[in-house]
Amino acid sequence: MKEQTKRWLEMAEYDLETARVLFTSRRYIYSIFMCHLCLEKGLKACIVEYMDVFPPRTHNLGRLAEAARLELPPGFAEFIFRLSDESVRTRYPEEYRVRYTKATAQRYLQKTEEAFLWLRQKLTSRP
Repeated sequence: MKEQTKRWLEMAEYDLETARVLFTSRRYIYSIFMCHLCLEKGLKACIVEYMDVFPPRTHNLGRLAEAARLELPPGFAEFIFRLSDESVRTRYPEEYRVRYTKATAQRYLQKTEEAFLWLRQKLTSRP
């Protein structure tokens, strides 16, 4: 695995742990935001590793998955598009009308953990 790929993965793991801590402290908006950052960096790690280019400067998870040319497992594409849209709401004050429940944040965190595990395994199992 390339050194730059490892750095992206380390940052993604850090963001996932931050999402867990924020969830535990009931900071659900920011937990979801960190879930997005985790997958964003995980996808950027794939771009670096597979495409051998610096990843595009975008936050759109769908575009990053396309740029990585990954064959996504069932449900994964739908989830990353939903998380990408949801993350936008966490960035703007006018969207704070949306109230995130513990159950909602927990679903996002669990799906993010599953998706990141898949991405990491894909990268570490590469010959």
